[in-house]
Amino acid sequence: MLKYRNILVFIDVDQESQPALERAVSIAEKEKGAKITLFLCCYDLTFEMTSLSSADEREAMQRIVIKENKEWLKSIAAPFTEQGLDIHCQVRWHNRPFQAAIIEVLKNNHDLLVKATHQHSKLSAILFTPTDWNLLRKCPVPVLLVKNHLWPKQGNILCAIDCKSIQDDEHHQLNQQILKEAAVMAEIVNANIHIVNAYPSPPMNIMLELPEFDPINYEDGLKKFHQKTLNDYAQTLNLPKEQVHLAQGLPEDVISEVAEKIDAELVILGTVGRSGLSATLLGHTAEQVIDNLNCDLLALKPAGFISPITL
Repeated sequence: MLKYRNILVFIDVDQESQPALERAVSIAEKEKGAKITLFLCCYDLTFEMTSLSSADEREAMQRIVIKENKEWLKSIAAPFTEQGLDIHCQVRWHNRPFQAAIIEVLKNNHDLLVKATHQHSKLSAILFTPTDWNLLRKCPVPVLLVKNHLWPKQGNILCAIDCKSIQDDEHHQLNQQILKEAAVMAEIVNANIHIVNAYPSPPMNIMLELPEFDPINYEDGLKKFHQKTLNDYAQTLNLPKEQVHLAQGLPEDVISEVAEKIDAELVILGTVGRSGLSATLLGHTAEQVIDNLNCDLLALKPAGFISPITL
């Protein structure tokens, strides 16, 4: 049974190379019968603002731009279609690329969205939400953000598990979903699975307000709880102890450090959509991890997630 039958590749017209396409091809080559759609969103505000052209003329200009971009997509797809891969091209005129991509996912039942990513400046992260971040928050299917790290045979996939929330049914299901996705990906790309969890330091406010509070016993108990929970998750995939990683610290720091240590080709984690001021200013673990990783990131939504973007 194929896992990824219908892959949408978000093409960045500003990039010379297209690592997202190359990654999608490497998956499709192993998933016989998979279909790839190259997606490009184009928009030019000057076409909308000009008062010298009628509505029909503006639409005609849009059609020309769309046609030119479609021809370009076909040209970059040609080397792969000649190899027998099933690749289609889709161009949309839309002023919000992430929204156009999610509409495309919903319309055509894509099961994976692949996009190349690059570092975001701190200023733009606050003032303008990058397309990557909107896709992480709002896309209903798994989002694979691609960097230039190779996917070697017998490489390593790292699963980020949230052990502190095992009593939370939704988080537990998301952890299980991450492990299942890792098992599928490991089979597709012939990789080893590692899992990682970060546990927090003793809260400083309790240490200051309660003189009798013993931070050493607290930390030891916290570590044992997280280790046992992590080991339980590891047993579901029969992972050896050297592939189970527990460290104290912030999740985004621990995940990045372990990924670098094992030279991970892919990190898989869960992400929960958020909106409003808190999402704009704070982001979440997935967003904070992106810029620190030198490998690909696969972000999953919890079961039952409904995108705020609709048809």
